[in-house]
Amino acid sequence: MEKAEIQASEKSGFAPMRWMRWLYDWTISWAEKPQGTWALFLIAFAESSFFPIPPDVLLIALCVGSVTKSYRFAAICTLGSLLGGIAGYGIGLYGFEMIGEPIVKAYHGEAVMEKIKTWYDTYGFWGNLLAAVTPIPYKVFTIASGAFEFSFTSFMLASVVGRSLRFFAVATLLFFFGPSIKAFIEKYFNLCAWAFMIFLIGGFILLKYL
Repeated sequence: MEKAEIQASEKSGFAPMRWMRWLYDWTISWAEKPQGTWALFLIAFAESSFFPIPPDVLLIALCVGSVTKSYRFAAICTLGSLLGGIAGYGIGLYGFEMIGEPIVKAYHGEAVMEKIKTWYDTYGFWGNLLAAVTPIPYKVFTIASGAFEFSFTSFMLASVVGRSLRFFAVATLLFFFGPSIKAFIEKYFNLCAWAFMIFLIGGFILLKYL
């Protein structure tokens, strides 16, 4: 997308979209820097506990720039996310009231936390896995897991499966369809952002009534 088009889109869009656009641009800008791989790792780490933009956007950009390294980038993204998940678990376990609760409230995830607990109490590991792969912010899952003192082993196994499936699926798509996917996101970012928000809100509503 040309700079003039982006500016016009930002001026005409809603404030949340402008904010998301800025974060998206900042995140994806790392793909053009030598430290892009490290940025991917750190953003994946941060997204597991508080950062709002998923690491997928940078993963996509890096894969497009070097298709043959797609699975390497996916592995780095998965590792960063898993280590960040451990940090999120620790926040829930040791600092929920001070740190974890404000984060969960920011994502309106209180009801979802209770749903995650119900799943875990009912289905054990499979409930944990279900929470890990559903369309809820991973940060809510990690913090909830620590706050409710879920089995750390069960939490990690569910996270490994859920995170690996997600990021390696993205890498596979980019490996075969690369530039066209990135071009679509760039051209229709506002539409994609709204679709993501609707999908996320719909996921919360679905989880509330399951």
